[in-house]
Amino acid sequence: MSERHRFDVRVYYEDTDAAGIVYHANYLKFAERARTEMLRALGLDQETLARCCGVRFVVRRCRAEFLAPARLDDRLTVETAIRRIRGARMWLQHEVWAAGRHVAELEVEIVAIDANMRPVRMARVPILAPLAAAAGDAAEVRRGEDPEWIR
Repeated sequence: MSERHRFDVRVYYEDTDAAGIVYHANYLKFAERARTEMLRALGLDQETLARCCGVRFVVRRCRAEFLAPARLDDRLTVETAIRRIRGARMWLQHEVWAAGRHVAELEVEIVAIDANMRPVRMARVPILAPLAAAAGDAAEVRRGEDPEWIR
């Protein structure tokens, strides 16, 4: 697994539901922001990727587990790690923390696509090399080593 990237986000009123806790769909937004900032930290701007290489990332699958409530004004930390890269797909794990409490975990499968919505093998796009470097041993592992949720 790769080193974890950390992204902080504050819970605003608009992020909560009638019970005063973070509405479940907003964790997807937090994970998206964290993933975007992880890419920026690696020198990969999504708009530049689209313009120069015709590559965009789309979410293919997401699994979320909500472990504890996050509330208005909580400062959340979203930790993102690349679990695996193979072909056009990348699997990420997002852990969401609030004051030392593990509040949510999201496992997200991303696919690199071209302008025609066809998968693009990441290894064929030189500008994406920092992703493979960040993934370390998680890049191109054998199926028998996959965590259950990746299979």
